[in-house]
Amino acid sequence: MSDNIIPYHEMCRREGTSLQRGMYFDRGNYSVILMSVRRDAPYHDRIEDGGTTLIYEGHDQRKGSVPDPKSADQLDVNPTGTPTENGKFHRAAQVSKTGLSTPRRVRVYEKIFRGIWSDNGIFQLVDSWTEFDGTRRVFKFKLIAVEGDDALSNLPIASERRRIIPTAIKLAVWKRDEGKCVECGADDELHFDHDLPYSKGGTSLTEANVQLLCARHNLSKSDRII
Repeated sequence: MSDNIIPYHEMCRREGTSLQRGMYFDRGNYSVILMSVRRDAPYHDRIEDGGTTLIYEGHDQRKGSVPDPKSADQLDVNPTGTPTENGKFHRAAQVSKTGLSTPRRVRVYEKIFRGIWSDNGIFQLVDSWTEFDGTRRVFKFKLIAVEGDDALSNLPIASERRRIIPTAIKLAVWKRDEGKCVECGADDELHFDHDLPYSKGGTSLTEANVQLLCARHNLSKSDRII
């Protein structure tokens, strides 16, 4: 389920590894990236097309390998000749663009606060390129949010896109609802819920239509919607 709030330790348990980097290619049946569009984020990720598209910036060379990673070009190949995570994602995106494979499915986690993340659900990796940011060459990856949460197989590019809730709305809702379910006050297993669903004409572009619900109340609400 997308848009559920997940503590960092639970995110690591789910993925079976300590998530210390931002890109993890091929975690079995899907890949993983960690994103952030917060003001203090170290990379320039951005959401476009009304919340359906993520433009994700590749990752820098490791600290210690160069004097200033933020001034050095991002690499697709390590000095040893093995591909970096940038290189792995880039190669997968370019192969799918040729039609030789279906788009790679990627689970996207977004940092909301220190230790608190939002599971933004499954995206499809559809394009990649490099560009000059004024200082160095960086990788950019284009991913589109897709309906459904089945990460067991890659599928053709989805015609129906999903819209994620903008970060500013998530932050405002978290502050307004004090990090608790609005129905029972629970502070665990939380989910950013649309008061009026998309199917009924709801929107994620205003905090008035988004609230925090725990898993139990989110499920009971879903059972009532016809």
